[in-house]
Amino acid sequence: MTETTIITREGATATLAEEAVVAFEQELRGSLLTPDDEGYSEATLIWNGMVEKTPALVVQPTGTADVVAAVKFAREHDLLLSVKGGGHNIAGTALADGGLTIDMSTLRGVVVDTEARTVTAQAGCILGDVDRETQLHGLALPLGFVSETGIAGLTLGGGFGYLTRRFGWAVDNLQSVEIVTADGAVRQASSDSEPDLFWGVRGAGANLGVVTSFTYRLHDVGPTVYGGLIAWPFDRVDDVAATYQELTATAPRELTVFMMFRRAPAAPFVPPEWHGKHICAMAVCYSGDLDETDEVLAPIRALGDPIVDLLQAQPYTQLQSYLDATQPKGNHYYWKTEFAADLSDELVDTMGKLALESPIPGAQMVMAHIGGALNDHEPDDGVVGNRDAHFAYGAAGMWEPNDPKEEAYKQWVRDAWAEFQPFSTGGNYINFQTMDEDDERIRATYGGNFDRLLEIKARYDPDNVFRTNRNVRAIAAPEDLTGGTDHTAGTGGRPEHA
Repeated sequence: MTETTIITREGATATLAEEAVVAFEQELRGSLLTPDDEGYSEATLIWNGMVEKTPALVVQPTGTADVVAAVKFAREHDLLLSVKGGGHNIAGTALADGGLTIDMSTLRGVVVDTEARTVTAQAGCILGDVDRETQLHGLALPLGFVSETGIAGLTLGGGFGYLTRRFGWAVDNLQSVEIVTADGAVRQASSDSEPDLFWGVRGAGANLGVVTSFTYRLHDVGPTVYGGLIAWPFDRVDDVAATYQELTATAPRELTVFMMFRRAPAAPFVPPEWHGKHICAMAVCYSGDLDETDEVLAPIRALGDPIVDLLQAQPYTQLQSYLDATQPKGNHYYWKTEFAADLSDELVDTMGKLALESPIPGAQMVMAHIGGALNDHEPDDGVVGNRDAHFAYGAAGMWEPNDPKEEAYKQWVRDAWAEFQPFSTGGNYINFQTMDEDDERIRATYGGNFDRLLEIKARYDPDNVFRTNRNVRAIAAPEDLTGGTDHTAGTGGRPEHA
């Protein structure tokens, strides 16, 4: 091994001496990979193929001690640092281009405590890992709706899924974390221990350290629920949308329905004559009393004559993986999303119009009903905020690599966003932000909680070691920071490689 060319936190090019890298590798129990090593490509493979980054070094820890060593090494050598959990973030923040990436994917232990009704999961777990273990006991928590998503990124950004209407954001169910902060300290954060840090972790945790394990509160769910996919021709959009609006206004919290306008995929469950044609679809999850299924789903059934009907009683773990195939790893993804307080006729009409106009074959216009338990909390209960959200909606663009129309597709999504953004609450979901969002989008994510978050960031990470994320410190003015000191001097704002 010779000198290693790296990117510093400020975005400059520098070199690491061979002896420094060798000494670091000897300190680790886990693997240290370079681009020439076997396993590097797999360690740096992320979901959004649009993002192309090449870390100079990748650490695959065997435990918290390796994480501590990696954080200290990155700090000592001024390395750009990132943390990769499931690698499912649309902005590609899992990878530090030219820097050091901590790949947590080898840490996938899950322990369920049925007496305490909690689960503790390591940060490399994906949703399917946790669902599989908790469902052995008929327990679950709101963790997304694609089983290959990493729990760490999802949770640290707030997290929502099919059970959010019943139990709130994922972070509303978080009891504690083990976290390695920028000084290399291992801390236990909860409402009783390091409460300010825990408050910030609940929605902006990527800014504050490397969480190595999460402990969540569990709820009785499953193991059998009712749901799946159902779809109708797009020329029935008025009836379908009206039913959806009425249903979401009165549905029990045990029922969650997402509505999608898109072209039908060439999937085995879609009749061949409908492949590529515009449809209205619903993704359904009913986790209540199965004896009441017919009554609860009666409005959907009353629409009649679907072209696809996969609604059935099934294991919750199966339902949680239903949409996996619609988001294959390696495709290019570009989204713009918002939160809405209600689903007005104008919003629905706009989303339908945009679906018909979209030139992107794999695009979806999505409206996800999330209102319920999350609205029961105060706006400052965790930095996640957005307690006025009842729907998450937006344009989800997807296409295969090397599509010559990529730039035109991205521009179409941006133009569509300009049309549907006026219906927004003003907040948005940090986990759905793409790599080119401006600073105001980050501020809007946290709303009135932003200033307190800055104070916590300044206390636990004054040098902005954790910046390869939707970074709050990079957009802070000097007067926003505690102590009257400009800790951002020399950073040049958000680094080019973040």
